Amino acid sequence: MDNTANRIELCGQLGAMPEYSHENHGRKFYRFPLEVERLSGTTDTLQIIVGEVLLNGLDLAVGDTMYVDGQIRSFNSRNESGRKLIISVFAQFIQLCDSEPENLVVLTGTICREPTFRRTPLGREICDIMLAVNRHYRRTDYLPCILWGRTAQEISGYPTGTVLQITGRLQSRTYTKQLDSGSEQRTAYEISAIRAEIQPESV
Repeated sequence: MDNTANRIELCGQLGAMPEYSHENHGRKFYRFPLEVERLSGTTDTLQIIVGEVLLNGLDLAVGDTMYVDGQIRSFNSRNESGRKLIISVFAQFIQLCDSEPENLVVLTGTICREPTFRRTPLGREICDIMLAVNRHYRRTDYLPCILWGRTAQEISGYPTGTVLQITGRLQSRTYTKQLDSGSEQRTAYEISAIRAEIQPESV
């Protein structure tokens, strides 16, 4: 498969049975949560989209350990409360396994928004970037990434248009969104970078 610019490998537990998501060009797709434990013990709950053909023949039960190989996809959802960036994993291969938890992402894309550099109250350096990652059929996925420490400081100085390769993990976090009608619990997804390298195209 051709995922050199956008690849994710996951191994985790099936959080719920697959449910019908949508149909595209006559193909049915299903959605399910995959729970991937970090070394810290925190669990990331990631949304997986998979074609019906990949589910055929799999005898699944909640709690099963699954391996997923695919790409991270983004979609802009619009509703009454505004626009929301939906992040999910498009599975290109899945199988049951008995391996240890895994969460590995490798992306190559372009910084498409001015990097935001900040420090936590404890002084930890953080840089938020939005990476535009091209895929087939002239589509682009816009993926939020977070960098830490010296890497955050270095990348914050690069302009939009810089091409980066990022290696890290896809993580989830919950937060409270204040709306006119009250508060709402939401989940955000971002790639936490372990390493970021400037690519020759932007030097």
